[in-house]
Formats: sequence, structure tokens, C-alpha cells
Amino acid sequence: MRTGTYGRHVDGDGDGDWRDAATRYALVPLRIFLGITFVYAGLDKLTDSAFMKEAGSGSIGDMMRAVRDSSAVPALVDLALESPVAFGYAIAFGELAVGIGTLLGLLTRLAALGGALISLSLWLTVSWAADPYYYGNDLPYLMAWTPLVLAGAPLLSVDAALRARRRRTGEYG
Repeated sequence: MRTGTYGRHVDGDGDGDWRDAATRYALVPLRIFLGITFVYAGLDKLTDSAFMKEAGSGSIGDMMRAVRDSSAVPALVDLALESPVAFGYAIAFGELAVGIGTLLGLLTRLAALGGALISLSLWLTVSWAADPYYYGNDLPYLMAWTPLVLAGAPLLSVDAALRARRRRTGEYG
């Protein structure tokens, strides 16, 4: 018999206590944080007139040239430098898509995988030289995407609504 100071049925479904509800909803704050952050990062890049240029202060091109020799994979930077503005737009629209998908919980595992790949590429290039390594923010973002890649968005998401609809109509896939 369990006795506790917290009431049961906090989540309203009558099947568990507050710990069960906390466990089920544990990924929601992470989804909100990562989703908002990536939407913001994408919009920030798209609206920054200096960023989407091949050269100049604050440009994607100058940033890429500055990190090339200190990156873990200079070939990735060289590839991006073939067309830095196109690469900048690809990253910005990728961040926007990942952020929106994560916030809505739409194709969440795919969105999280995209976020993880963006974070991985930025860690291997832009923040690789951070010393000590935890000063760079891209590695923690990569790790933060991992639970969403594994678990998706089982609650409060378009994915969950579609899954419930398939169950009700007898569709499985």
C-alpha cells in the first residue's frame, strides 16, 4: 500500500498517480524548448540581412571561413563554402521545418532526426573548437534531440492524434 502526500489521478484519466502523468508528459517541455529554439534560429537567420551573404561582417560565408581550419570535418565546411548563401538558406529552412514539426508533434521522430543532424553538423564544424567542449552549445542540442528521435511525441501531438484515429478506424501502418 502506498501512502503519499500527492493526490492520485492528477492526469484525469483515473489510471495512475502524478508520477505516471509526469512520466508520460516528460518530453513535452523538451519538445517546446527545442521547437521554439529552432523556429527562432531559422527565422533569425532568414531575417538577418547580414547573415545571408557570401562575405561581410556577420555573413554565413565569413563564419564558415573562420571555422574551417578548426572544424573536425573541414570537408563539410568546404562543401558549404561552394555556395554559402544556399547553405545558409538550407540550414535556416531546415531549422524552421524541424522546429515546426517538433512543436506540432508532426512526424516528430523525423523532425528530431533532422534537428539532431543539424546539431551534429554544427558541432563538427562551428563549435568543434570550443574548449572545454561543454562551452559549445551544439553538442548538448544533439543530445537533447536523442530522446525525441527514440520516443517521438506520444502525447499532445499530431502524431498521437493520427495514431488514435488509425486505432479507431482500424487502420494500422
